[in-house]
Amino acid sequence: MATFFGSPPIFSLPLPRTHHISSSTGTPPPTPPPQSQPPVSNEAKQQKPIKPVTSSTKVESTDWIATSLTRRFGLGAGLAWVGFLAFGVISEQIKTRLEVSQQEANTRNVDKVEEVLLPNGIRYYELKVGGGASPRPGDLVVIDIMGKVENNGEVFVNTFEGEKKALALVMGSRPYSKGVCEGIEYVLKTMRAGGKRKVIVPPQLGFGENGADLGTGVQIPPFATLEYIVEVDKVSIAPA
Repeated sequence: MATFFGSPPIFSLPLPRTHHISSSTGTPPPTPPPQSQPPVSNEAKQQKPIKPVTSSTKVESTDWIATSLTRRFGLGAGLAWVGFLAFGVISEQIKTRLEVSQQEANTRNVDKVEEVLLPNGIRYYELKVGGGASPRPGDLVVIDIMGKVENNGEVFVNTFEGEKKALALVMGSRPYSKGVCEGIEYVLKTMRAGGKRKVIVPPQLGFGENGADLGTGVQIPPFATLEYIVEVDKVSIAPA
């Protein structure tokens, strides 16, 4: 090759061509294929989400306590809890039997029946002195009772005969059970379980000037003096 102004010869090397691809005409790079997801089983589809247990959850069974103790402290702790509950039930049963035994042991018949006149006009005769508990306001009292009108002897309530069940009443509650009046509740306050009395109730503490219609044709006339025989079978705490 010829020289240029006496300079050494210059060799021309081929230059690589750079290809420019415009965004408008060029082809975008291929997109990688999506990763395949593992198939979902039918059991997983049907499974419902588990709700978190909040602090407001209430435990309604003592079995939960036994289970928790067993998991944390072993089988012995769970068995100890079950034994504790069983002991409480047995203790309550023993207590009830002792109370019944003491009531029967302390209940006695009256040798000489005498009349007791109260300031409110009630008269009663002690037939049997009870050996059990005395009712307090709110207590449940189960009684056998026979009541009749003093003037004509018509019986309007009687649980002593036949298959009639004893009456139950809560001290201080209203209305009264069938045939029971204010005078009877007043007398029950000074009786004990196992006791029995004959009670004469004046009209103002019975059914007063209006009398009473007890149904099935049983009528108590106005201003009637009432004669009762009442026996306390049981005194206990009223259910909540």
